[in-house]
Amino acid sequence: MESRRKRVADKRNYRVTDVKQAKEIAFEFLKNVELENAVGFGLPEVDDRYHIWRVPIVDKQKEKAGEIVIDAYSSLILKKKTTTKDLLEARLLGRNNKSKKKINNNNSTPKVSCLRNTIGLGDSEDLLRETPNESIDLIFTSPPYFNARPEYSDYINYEDYLLKIRKIIHQCYRVLNEGRFFVINISPVLLRRASRSESSRRIAVPFDFHSIFIDEGFEFIDDIIWVKPEGAGWATGRGRRFSADRNPLQYKPVPVTEYVLVYRKKTDKLIDWHIRKHPDQKIVKKSKIEDGYEVTNVWKIHPANNKNHPAVFPLDLAKKVIKYYSFLNDVILDPFCGIGTVGEAAAKLERRFVLFDINPKYIKIIKSKIKNWLQKDVHDINWINSSPPVIEEQFFNL
Repeated sequence: MESRRKRVADKRNYRVTDVKQAKEIAFEFLKNVELENAVGFGLPEVDDRYHIWRVPIVDKQKEKAGEIVIDAYSSLILKKKTTTKDLLEARLLGRNNKSKKKINNNNSTPKVSCLRNTIGLGDSEDLLRETPNESIDLIFTSPPYFNARPEYSDYINYEDYLLKIRKIIHQCYRVLNEGRFFVINISPVLLRRASRSESSRRIAVPFDFHSIFIDEGFEFIDDIIWVKPEGAGWATGRGRRFSADRNPLQYKPVPVTEYVLVYRKKTDKLIDWHIRKHPDQKIVKKSKIEDGYEVTNVWKIHPANNKNHPAVFPLDLAKKVIKYYSFLNDVILDPFCGIGTVGEAAAKLERRFVLFDINPKYIKIIKSKIKNWLQKDVHDINWINSSPPVIEEQFFNL
């Protein structure tokens, strides 16, 4: 039976090809929901009609309590088809799910993360796996452009790119605190034509990302439009042909906008719960937004340029997002941190940061700037896969 399944899996190019892999993925899920010691597994089965693996969950009496469903192509847990944590707890541990929710709503308080400032070198998917559950208060990032950053060349087509992003968003959901926000700066990508006989192509990346966020358990909150000054988009070359000829059908507007999309991790708690139940009400008061805030979803911000990074976003954009969607002392994550703009903004606004990037060059640049962000607290950083920078003693005597 097993060899037959492997042949089917190989023929369909599944990423999950055997029972052992399915159990390993299922075990990681149970670890994330803290039930790995309470259950065992039945025999996983592949359902090649729907391209999924079904992994039965059994109690100590070997009675089925639920199942974990895995997408055979992507290796991701299908949350809508997998038995929920609450239901598993009710069946396995004898907890009353309804009374538990009632207690959570009335008496619980938001979690306070114990993470300190962290900078990690490596693939953010791997680094996120080592990040504790619900330890991040806000995620703000701009993902690498499709086929624009050679260090992410492990994907060879757009589908592989989206799969990589899905896996990272999947991990982000786990590490994000209950009911907190994931804000992403993103725009369509222009693929230039390879020859005069071909057309350029613009890929609607934000709309594909939206589907991923919804599938991964986030709720859509807002679409903010970042508007750049006129002329900012001429470098793309888009619109020049029409400008010269003015022929119908050739019209292509010059892009001067990007999206800042706001999502929230699903919860039964209102946003007001985070404010009223925050364990430090002094922090809540100090975090209030001053006059002059953005009152519409159209933000006019000058773009930033940096010779060390092809797509850095402006510090002002990061500061606005962090102020509007976090409290003082919160932990802000950027899984594609580049040269560290989100970390710099977080430090200036008295927040903590967690920054991941796969490019050693960018981590080196962050090291050269970090002392200016944190001053005398520069030594209190958790460095992952990288040694801390050498800080001259005279810096601390200033």
